[in-house]
Amino acid sequence: MTALILNLSPTIELTDEQFFQLCQNNRDLRLERTAEGELIIMPPTGWESGNRNSKLTARLEFWADADGTGLTFDSSTGFKLPNGANRSPDASWVSRKRLEALNPDPDKFLPLAPDFAVELRSASDSLKTVQQKMQEYIDNGVRLGWLIDPQNQQVEIYRPEQDVEVLQSPTSLSGENVLLGFVLDLTQILS
Repeated sequence: MTALILNLSPTIELTDEQFFQLCQNNRDLRLERTAEGELIIMPPTGWESGNRNSKLTARLEFWADADGTGLTFDSSTGFKLPNGANRSPDASWVSRKRLEALNPDPDKFLPLAPDFAVELRSASDSLKTVQQKMQEYIDNGVRLGWLIDPQNQQVEIYRPEQDVEVLQSPTSLSGENVLLGFVLDLTQILS
């Protein structure tokens, strides 16, 4: 099953608060909103993608807990991007300094782009759509992004003002200068 996209504009223009309430009233749905106001209803993933995502999030959290410089988030966390879109990366990280400077309401979506975002392509995801989402993250301030694509056994690395780097069957990924010291073992995630 693929995502369902509802074009609400110009008939309905949801405010940020209305979109937030819509998400709260429909907690069993994964909802995102594009910068153009389209509502995206995403189906649940299959068990294999869910297991891979669980491993990815756990490995990122384990590192972040030891490192202490930021917080990790799973796919249920909403981010209000500068372009107006509401997105939920499969896994993400934000530095504590940025969070403390902003002091956001913990019960609302984070009104910023994460420093780091990962999308794990599931069998139902269109590669082009996930690539566009990754580029949107970078265009809105994400400093490092990974598109992990088990179907093609590859990873696309997104960085600001650089071409996308494509790695074929890598065994690990470095958090580079964004997640200092983090190395993601791709065993059981990519394969």
